[in-house]
Amino acid sequence: MTATDQAQLVLGAEAQDLLFREARTANAFTDEPVSDEQVQAIYDLVKWAPTSMNQQPLRIVLVRSDEGRQRLLPHLMEGNRAKTEQAPLVAVLAADTDFHENLPRVFPHNPNAKDIFADDEFRAQNAKLNASLQVAYFILGVRAAGLAAGPMTGFDAAGINQEFFPDGKQQVLVVVNIGKPAENAWFDRLPRLDYDEVVTTV
Repeated sequence: MTATDQAQLVLGAEAQDLLFREARTANAFTDEPVSDEQVQAIYDLVKWAPTSMNQQPLRIVLVRSDEGRQRLLPHLMEGNRAKTEQAPLVAVLAADTDFHENLPRVFPHNPNAKDIFADDEFRAQNAKLNASLQVAYFILGVRAAGLAAGPMTGFDAAGINQEFFPDGKQQVLVVVNIGKPAENAWFDRLPRLDYDEVVTTV
């Protein structure tokens, strides 16, 4: 992006770099801990991002203990295990398919909002879509905190669901390693599609 392009954005260039251009998916971390206060600050920022009808279906399980990691690691693809074992903090991000139970509180101007999602399949589709949006916001929040995120989808979803969400009401979407990036934490930057390859006007 050129300086002229950067000037089209209200967000300062330093913040643009922090959140997007220089941010990378980390594969190695220092042993500096990630505090509960940092995670709460991240959540308290990204909770303001939009979801359809303010559904907010994202649910987060923080895996800190050795016991918790030993429950998680067998369900990850082999290439994801070592970095997850070493990361200061691991977050299991899931979609709550019972999000509609909260709609009377979070979408109060429509008293019948909960009834719109009576169908299980329709509700599950909405939960997955909107929680996936929140996953993206969460990753940006991690970056805004000066931390690196290592999101992964290489895992046995059924195994993680059974281990961490046995009631079946939540479905794992992404596992995210979080911490300060170690030296050589990144793979080479991969190419991105250009504007003209993605955007059309009608």
